Amino acid sequence: MSGRIPAEERATRLRYVVWEITLRCDLSCNHCGSRAGKPRSDELSTAEAIDVVDQLAAMGTHEIVLIGGEAYLREDWTAIVRAIADRGMRSTMVTGGRGMTRDRAQAARDAGMSAMSVSLDGIGPTHDLQRGLEGAFDAATSALENIHAAGLELFGNSQINRLSFPELESIYEHLRAHGATGWQLSITVPMGRAAERPHWLLQPFELLEVFETLAHLARRGAEEGMPIFPGNNVGYFGPYETLLRGRGLRDDRAWGGCIAGKSALGIESDGSIKGCPSLPSDRWVGGNVRESSIRAIWDEAPSLRYVRERELDDLWGYCRSCYYAEVCRGGCTWTSNVTLGKPGNNPYCHHRALDHRRRGLRERLVQREAAPGVPFDHGAFELVEEPWEEPARIAPPKSARLRVLR
Repeated sequence: MSGRIPAEERATRLRYVVWEITLRCDLSCNHCGSRAGKPRSDELSTAEAIDVVDQLAAMGTHEIVLIGGEAYLREDWTAIVRAIADRGMRSTMVTGGRGMTRDRAQAARDAGMSAMSVSLDGIGPTHDLQRGLEGAFDAATSALENIHAAGLELFGNSQINRLSFPELESIYEHLRAHGATGWQLSITVPMGRAAERPHWLLQPFELLEVFETLAHLARRGAEEGMPIFPGNNVGYFGPYETLLRGRGLRDDRAWGGCIAGKSALGIESDGSIKGCPSLPSDRWVGGNVRESSIRAIWDEAPSLRYVRERELDDLWGYCRSCYYAEVCRGGCTWTSNVTLGKPGNNPYCHHRALDHRRRGLRERLVQREAAPGVPFDHGAFELVEEPWEEPARIAPPKSARLRVLR
């Protein structure tokens, strides 16, 4: 990679921060990329967390999303929410919902939180299996009810994989029936515990079926007041691109490239800074708030400048020669990194799958190396190109046993 952004162009564009305030979690999700459960040994103190809020406000941040682990398991979480709101920023949260009681939801509202999103990856036992706990679906449903009753703006979020995909329409209907006003969807990728379950993952050629379903749901959502928000690894440039990114309401929206380190930032609970909260920590942490200011890390750390500065020659494989390469730049950095070992060639792409089918081909991922078993880890996959073969409809793998922790 060559060339640096001139100093005069380095003025902050930071707008959106996703902040893991603790790695402690009360679920044991079988697709969790961070392998959450126990808190980190050196998580930020309350004073350090408030200082982070001050720094983010000074950088012009619009919204801070609190995540975990499970954010509400940190004792001072409402103090952090209040500090965010007091400084004029939008405070939101993503929760698995196991312990999102009516009192907790009301406490969030009283502290100044604007919205919450509840994770839902299936109906009943399908959700419980993925979340690693019997009763997780019922708890998430109660969380939806409690958040709605507290007067918070309510959203849902779901991962798309071989277990959840057949139930997407049912998930949509469940969320809408409980007052959700939006739904974000992301593709499950082989990171953390999900890397140990490659049979749960979609194959790239199965995106052809997936996007037909997403288009149908996007049209429903636009008509019924619950628009779909495609995650950054849902795309790109297929026939439904503007329908999905415009939430069924606009026809001029399209993917504009990865926002990690451009307008978005991820923070780990020990103060480590990344351009995106999902990126593997070993390669992508640019610094720590205990050692440097967030502004300095944002401006100077190569790992945060990567997306801002990368060029076409940083792409490889299919993405390097793609018609949309100049704009897309390989899609989601996180997805390509944890799937093929480095960014710049993303097999989870609708345009790519369509192009391969037109040429009588399809791509299939084969795991070659297991994940080592640490937070934000991943294994190694090989991409195999083979003659097109009409796939069976996406269904849960036969080996998936609906047994969960009690």
